[in-house]
Amino acid sequence: MPHRLTRPALPLAAAGALVGGVLALGAPDHAGAAVPETIPLKLTNNSGRSEPVYVYDLGTQLSSGQQGWADANGGFHAWPAGGNPPTPAPDASIAGPAPGQSKTIRIPKFSGRIYFSYGQKLDFRLTTGGLVQPAVQNPSDPNRNILFNWSEYTLNDSGLWLNSTQVDMFSAPYAVGVQRSDGSVSTTGHLKSGGYNGFFNALRSRSGGWSGLIQTRSDGTVLRALSPLYGVETGALPASVLDDYVNRVWQKYSTSTLTVTPFADQPNTKYYGRVSGNVMNFTNTSGAVVTSFQKPDADSVFGCHKLLDAPNDNVRGPISRTLCAGFNRSTLLVDPDQPDTSTADFYQDPVTNQYARAVHAQMADGKAYAFAFDDVGDQESLVHDGSPQQAYLTLDPLS
Repeated sequence: MPHRLTRPALPLAAAGALVGGVLALGAPDHAGAAVPETIPLKLTNNSGRSEPVYVYDLGTQLSSGQQGWADANGGFHAWPAGGNPPTPAPDASIAGPAPGQSKTIRIPKFSGRIYFSYGQKLDFRLTTGGLVQPAVQNPSDPNRNILFNWSEYTLNDSGLWLNSTQVDMFSAPYAVGVQRSDGSVSTTGHLKSGGYNGFFNALRSRSGGWSGLIQTRSDGTVLRALSPLYGVETGALPASVLDDYVNRVWQKYSTSTLTVTPFADQPNTKYYGRVSGNVMNFTNTSGAVVTSFQKPDADSVFGCHKLLDAPNDNVRGPISRTLCAGFNRSTLLVDPDQPDTSTADFYQDPVTNQYARAVHAQMADGKAYAFAFDDVGDQESLVHDGSPQQAYLTLDPLS
C-alpha cells in the first residue's frame, strides 16, 4: 500500500513539482549559493532506550530527479527497478548513535525523509513506480509493530528546510535544528517534560473515539497515534466526528460573509465566501466567483484534500489551505476574517481536531505539523537557513 505524501518540508510558496513521490524544487531563490553538495547532520540519541537505532536518508536527488538513498557519507545510490508485487529494497540503513551518544553523517542535496527506528530495521519495498513508504494504518504493513518515525527535509542551492512532522502519526519524539553561518543554532520539535505521555493521555481523555487512534504492540508498548485522517479512513475514528462543527459553519455563512486574506504580504488580496445550499462560493473584490467548495466531510478536512483540495495555484489553493486550517483549529465560527493567527482561538470548540490540539499543547515551543497546512499562521515546526553549516536530529525521551 503506497504511502500518502505528507506536507513537504517547504512553505507552499517555495514548492515545486512532485517527482517520484517527494518534493522537487524549481529554480533556486538566488544564484551562486555557496551550499555544498553535502552538509553534516548530527544525530543525538537522548531517547533513554537501550535498543539499537537505525537511520535512513531516502528521497529524490535534486540534480537528477532519481529516487534513492544516501549512505553515511552522503553518497547517492539510485534504487534498482522494483516489481509487482513489490520487491525488497536494498538495505539502506545506517547504524545510529548508541544511547546517550551522538553520531554525525552527511546528507546530500535531496528532497526526502530521514527515518529512524528502534530495535529493528524498517522493511522498505520497491514497486515499478518507486519506493513504497511505510503505511502503518494498513494492518498488514510489515513495519506496523516497529517503533519508528521520520523527519522531512529539502537541501538545495537555496539552503536547508528541515521539519518535524506529525501529519501522518505521532510517535517516537525528536527535534530538528540547523546551525547558521554566524554559529547560532535554531531548533524546534522538542516536547515539554512529560509531553510524550501527556499527548497519549490527552487522546485517552477525549470522548468521541479519539483514543482509537492509538496503536500498541502485543507487549504493551505504545507505538504511535495515527493521524485523524487515517483514523477516519480505517474506521478507528468515526467519519461523523466533525459533522456538527461543519454544519454550524455552513449555517453561519449562509447569512454572513467569510473573508479570506490568504497572503500576509498582500493584504488587499481578499476573497469573500457565502454558502448557498451545499456550496460555499468565493468571489473576488470585483464580485466574480473565483472558486467553490462543496460542504466538506472529516476526511477532506483532516487531509486538506478531496473536497478541500489545494492546488499549487494563486487562488483556490490559498483559499483552501486557509479553510483547512480554520476547520482543523475550529476558528471559523469565532472569526469571520481568516486566517485567524491568534493561538488563543485555536481548538476552543468542543468539536475540533483533538489530535492536533494535543500535539501543539505538548510541544515546548507550541509549533508542529499536526495537519497538512499547519504552516498557516506560522505554526509549523520548521527550521530553515540559506547557508546551513550543520543540521541536527535529536531523539528525545518517550516519557
